[in-house]
Amino acid sequence: MEILTWTYIIVGLTFALYIGIAIWSRAGSTKEFYVAGGGVSPLANGMATAADWMSAASFISMAGLISFMGYDGSVYLMGWTGGYVLLALLLAPYLRKFGKFTVPDFVGDRYYSKTARLVAVICAIFISFTYVAGQMRGVGIVFSRFLEVQIETGVIIGMVIVLFYAVLGGMKGITYTQVAQYCVLIFAYMVPAVFISLMLTDNPVPQIGLGGTLEDGTYLLDKLDGLLTDLGFSAYTNGSKATIDVFFITAALMVGTAGLPHVIVRFFTVPKVKDARMSAGYALVFIAILYITAPAVGAFGMYNMLNTTVNKPIASMPQWVSNWQKTDLIKIEDKNNDGRVQYVKDPAANELVIDKDIMVLANPEIARLPNWVIALVAAGGLAAALSTAAGLLLVISTSIAHDLLKKSVMPDITEKKELIAARIAATLAVVIAGYFGINPPGFVAEVVAFAFGLAAASFFPVIIMGIFSTRMNKQGAIWGMVVGLLFTIGYISYFKFINPEMSKPENWFLHISPEGIGTVGMILNFIVSFVVSRFTPAPPAHIQELVEDIRIPRGAGTATVHH
Repeated sequence: MEILTWTYIIVGLTFALYIGIAIWSRAGSTKEFYVAGGGVSPLANGMATAADWMSAASFISMAGLISFMGYDGSVYLMGWTGGYVLLALLLAPYLRKFGKFTVPDFVGDRYYSKTARLVAVICAIFISFTYVAGQMRGVGIVFSRFLEVQIETGVIIGMVIVLFYAVLGGMKGITYTQVAQYCVLIFAYMVPAVFISLMLTDNPVPQIGLGGTLEDGTYLLDKLDGLLTDLGFSAYTNGSKATIDVFFITAALMVGTAGLPHVIVRFFTVPKVKDARMSAGYALVFIAILYITAPAVGAFGMYNMLNTTVNKPIASMPQWVSNWQKTDLIKIEDKNNDGRVQYVKDPAANELVIDKDIMVLANPEIARLPNWVIALVAAGGLAAALSTAAGLLLVISTSIAHDLLKKSVMPDITEKKELIAARIAATLAVVIAGYFGINPPGFVAEVVAFAFGLAAASFFPVIIMGIFSTRMNKQGAIWGMVVGLLFTIGYISYFKFINPEMSKPENWFLHISPEGIGTVGMILNFIVSFVVSRFTPAPPAHIQELVEDIRIPRGAGTATVHH
């Protein structure tokens, strides 16, 4: 069967499954809409958390970045994995015990201030929109290639699907849909990785295949280094980024991750604190399966891409190139009129331009795998993008309906009206996210990296100091969030949108790129909130007691000592 037929079958079946689950588990109350009624099992919640976590950036874009950046691409791998550990161990159990399922709710109650809550709502919405734009872009790319439609049409199809099950099912529908999406995306990621590893290195384990030898006896990574240095690029296994930039990007991704509102909510969908810890452990295992495979997928993709295109006649390009040219995500221009593809570092002489986001999706086609595998990868990419998009849309709708309307503007609103407001907010959010998906401010992982930087600069210090410092007060929290967020937005906007030609390491502050500046924003947030809180009144006594209480394990102090 043709790729298109297989795609319609596999993607159609998975979508039918997601919509069926949404109808079966639709939310009937605000508790079911916001936290799935708090009755999800740790194993199911671990899978749902992993699917929520592994967005289009993880599935589609991360291995693509590693393909083109080589060693430098490892910052995304380290930052996102390390960030999850930080979140699971340092924040989630305390927030769970505090009993607030949204970050603005925690900030509003911990800092006894409607203003602090409002600033947190604005931060949550801003971060979530930045992040969800990347997901919608991923959906558009998958649809444009595999259903042979325009990226804009693909984004609109994705909007309709995600709107249906996010608005109808709320967190309850999203949770069980994400369990199914995790199974689809991990199967879709691993099957081609195993196939290609076998083809290139005779080893079915991709991680071992990455360090394995090719048919001619040379190591895969040595061969890649040689191919790229011959073309004028830096070696695949060498980094070209400044060490400080690598550190700051990794740190921004880590602490940004720990402040991401859509993942924190997941720890409230289980019955007990112990279940929250267990589901965090399960999620880490489920996430690691994909993350430790990504470097191999990236290397296999780059090796196969170079072998099938570079210095080959343009007239006889393989089928996968012409398939992707229709989407405008691959462009070939014969600048020297020799009829062959020149792929070099110098943009003026380079004749092959490939969008980084297509590498994982194109990988099975480049390796000439069966058509059903190619369609399966399309379904996996959609599962990854839609699962995260749904989680983010819920954060936006919750921030507006629960934190803004219920807690600030209309405290007397009925549960039924609050649920309607949440669904209207989710609908508006989908439309705005769709617009950004069609007109993205960068490629998927780059857009997502900005979202993490904003989360690092705004939420992380406020949550950490809210849990571990009794002296941290509302004035410190508000000014810290405002300064951290404005500085980070300003820096990213200047180098990415206002003056992009200045975006070079020598012009950056201390050689720190816009992707890593969230770490500086976070440091500024910590300094401002610490200083302001020391020169303003201490929090009320009951707030200080609350902070002391959330760090004491349940049941502590009940044991007696016998002499």
